[in-house]
Amino acid sequence: MKGTEKGAFKAVVSGKVQGVWFRKYTQEKARELGLKGYVKNLPDGRVEVHAEGDIQKTEELKKWLYKGSPLSRVDDVKFMETEKKNFENFEIVK
Repeated sequence: MKGTEKGAFKAVVSGKVQGVWFRKYTQEKARELGLKGYVKNLPDGRVEVHAEGDIQKTEELKKWLYKGSPLSRVDDVKFMETEKKNFENFEIVK
């Protein structure tokens, strides 16, 4: 049986993305999609996301990041390919 193609990415999201529940909504969306990884605030006001899992699901999360949480305003998202880290689940990193 052929396995599903896996993907991994890191993204840095700019805009009004801290203090607007962006990390919580990202975690919920990633878990809903069955992805593993993390989301965390960066000191400069941006948010970093690392996600891995089924490539179709990672693509769906990439699209979702442009929308973000209801109170957020996403100005830009920069994506980088990254190595898979085999996370246990999708966590909010403090």
